[in-house]
Amino acid sequence: MENIIPIVNIQSKIYVIREHKVMLDRDLAELYMVETKVLNQAVKRNIERFPNDFMFQLSCEELLNWKSQFVTSNSIKMGLRKAPYVFTELGIAMLSSVLNSDKAIKINIQIMRTFVQLREFLATNEEIKKKLQEHDYMISYLVESVDELLHPVVEETKHKFGFIKD
Repeated sequence: MENIIPIVNIQSKIYVIREHKVMLDRDLAELYMVETKVLNQAVKRNIERFPNDFMFQLSCEELLNWKSQFVTSNSIKMGLRKAPYVFTELGIAMLSSVLNSDKAIKINIQIMRTFVQLREFLATNEEIKKKLQEHDYMISYLVESVDELLHPVVEETKHKFGFIKD
């Protein structure tokens, strides 16, 4: 299937807030090619579909923290009169039921695939990290074992060549 939007463009708009991977309302609106207020109005008309684990509004502290990540880019900070709403993966999936155009559905499918790829990538990284930790432990154990085996030989060699006096 042809990608309407490059996956990297979607990935760059996914943030971790309150230990959830989320996307901002303004970024979603941009992807869906609608105004942010249009997206939010559609959500508010169907608010029963968006419980707190699907969508929430950033607190002032979270907004400041998010803004501080973009020190070099004033354009991302401009135009924010109030804290944006953010949507979790579940909330983004629910958006497809309130933004019902063919283009919105295709974009939504692409966003869902991006979340799945991100989850798979993170799982693979965790597996690699675990394997590396196991390998580090095994190498440490081998080095200690070799040291213990060589210790008498090293001591004998030091005595033989006069590095250690009796």
